[in-house]
Amino acid sequence: MTVSVLVPSSLVREAEDKREATRKLGSVARAATIFRADRLVVFPDREGERRWGAGFVETVLRYAATPPYLRKAVWDRRDELEYAGVLPPLHTSPRTGSGSQGPGSLRQGLVTEVGPEGRVRVNCGMQHPISLPVPAGMAVEEGERVTVRVSSREPVRARLVDEPPPGFRVERTGLSAALARDDAGLRVATSRHGRPLTVDWLGELTRRVEADGTTVAFGAPGRGLPEICDVDSDRVGGTDPPAVEPDASGRFDLWLDAIPDQGSETVRTEEAMFAVLACLSLTE
Repeated sequence: MTVSVLVPSSLVREAEDKREATRKLGSVARAATIFRADRLVVFPDREGERRWGAGFVETVLRYAATPPYLRKAVWDRRDELEYAGVLPPLHTSPRTGSGSQGPGSLRQGLVTEVGPEGRVRVNCGMQHPISLPVPAGMAVEEGERVTVRVSSREPVRARLVDEPPPGFRVERTGLSAALARDDAGLRVATSRHGRPLTVDWLGELTRRVEADGTTVAFGAPGRGLPEICDVDSDRVGGTDPPAVEPDASGRFDLWLDAIPDQGSETVRTEEAMFAVLACLSLTE
């Protein structure tokens, strides 16, 4: 099951300064981590951008997603990261597993040196970079990020694996392309104009998500998804939710209002992420 979260490049359009914009993106990264998103996609909304656009949003989110032990090696000083210190720690839980892949926890590593005889040195948060053999059929280069399965720290026992590392990866691509992926699963657009979420309907949605995965798109402050997608907000609602079916535009399977009768005139994007992903991650 793959969980993708889509946010617009205009996400921090109403932030008063760079510090506030960075803090807001930290909340977005926290939500993506807590609900185990696999992919956090920044899609273009140039009409809604103001001072900080796609480049700033993508850079800060990529930095937030980088494990602390790799940040110094991966990132140089950049203007976008001036207030990176206000980002909250993600404390990403290591993914563990057993069976054919063997026991141990997965960690993200950085290849610091490609040596002879098919071995590389990898910085993966140990006291020093460790030397590991490269599996047959796997090619790696210096500076590349890899996934390491660590089964023991003392003595060190680890190996390179062709698996996604813990946490989410950040991408920048068009909205249509993100929704057209083979692993998009249930495509959900969030909006206060969408169909109100009910207890009776929740079971159907979570079963679909658990079976097929999901891609959930969010709007920006003062600029919701209907406006970004140029869709009439009157055509995305409905008070008597039917079975999941594509919307009029054909891009989404449903438009969802996860906070019916909201008590605040506006719900911030990061707040909506917690509300929507919490509902869709429930299990029976």
